Amino acid sequence: MARVYRAVSSFRPPDWAKRLPANAIPDSLVSLAQLPTPIHEWSNFPDIPDGFSLSIKRDDLTHATLSGNKVRKLEFLLAKALREKCDVVITLGGVQTNHGRATAIAARELGMDCHLIVRSQQSDVEKINCFPCTGNVLLDRMVDTGIVLAPYGGEETVLMPRAKKLAEELAARGKKPFIIPIGGSNAVGLWGYMTAFQEMMSQGLLENFDDIVLAVGSGGSAAGLAIANYLNGSPLKVHAVCIADDSDLFYGIVERDLKTLLLDTEVSARDIVDIVDGYKGEGYGITSDKVYDFIVSVSGSSGIVLDPTYTGKAVYGMIDMMNTQPERFKGRRVLFIHTGGIFGTYDGKLGDRLAQTSAGHVVDWTGDGFSSCPPMPK
Repeated sequence: MARVYRAVSSFRPPDWAKRLPANAIPDSLVSLAQLPTPIHEWSNFPDIPDGFSLSIKRDDLTHATLSGNKVRKLEFLLAKALREKCDVVITLGGVQTNHGRATAIAARELGMDCHLIVRSQQSDVEKINCFPCTGNVLLDRMVDTGIVLAPYGGEETVLMPRAKKLAEELAARGKKPFIIPIGGSNAVGLWGYMTAFQEMMSQGLLENFDDIVLAVGSGGSAAGLAIANYLNGSPLKVHAVCIADDSDLFYGIVERDLKTLLLDTEVSARDIVDIVDGYKGEGYGITSDKVYDFIVSVSGSSGIVLDPTYTGKAVYGMIDMMNTQPERFKGRRVLFIHTGGIFGTYDGKLGDRLAQTSAGHVVDWTGDGFSSCPPMPK
């Protein structure tokens, strides 16, 4: 059946997922993503290690303003919100949260308000009267999203208690709030990438690839892919590169999802996904000059734009592993899942770095006459 944009429809799980508990399978989804996204060879990638082939799944093309992996999860989460007749969504993240931006825009399109509770630094609070409209925040504010600055801290200790308190306040005003966790990563959002696995199967995933690599920042996409792969007999190996926190945290999230699906007695998280430490740098949203330079090199060679927070670090880590730990891969035919993040490149930091490099070129040809061209770098 053809997908109709913003239409809510019944959800039928893939055959391989039907053995899961009925109460763990969503009954509906709302069509928001432009699917399927393409898989293609990552042509002109600079210096792929010998023996490896590299392709890319373009989930950065899921939508214009909803682009990235989060919209797949939101199809299930917001369908639940609509079914429960909620009229306001509350979600959590960092100031430049991709998930928050996608949630805010999708909620507004579906007729719901949205509030984002975001981890902030003191410097953010000091700018509250002239809060920067850059990157994802620009789009958040364009769709009239409420942005609530919270102290920098954990989801359960800092952000979720504030979300619940805000939900109580909104309910007292006659609203019906719906809370979505960081990254949309829960038992409902999990299905976004379980169904993405089925989509990739129809694109030749099992025949053409040995390994899948993606960034992991909240755990839901990695868990969905790993569990779907397991339910299909584990034909591939799934690698998730940490861009925040550490592998123990994300293994715990996968274990939680296995327990929800009653799979925890037959398999463990460490059996079905390789969660990779060592590439987050100084922390979430903090990008080193070497990663910025790597991102510019990849885009300048291949035309594929990576973001500094998620995909840039993940691809950097993937290539480093190919060079230094090739035995970590099941085979040599690797598929990278591009999970989006394009608006995060517009926060000003990458622009400042580019201004210090020779990437691209600007030359002066404003004078009269066309007798000769100005000197061009290449």
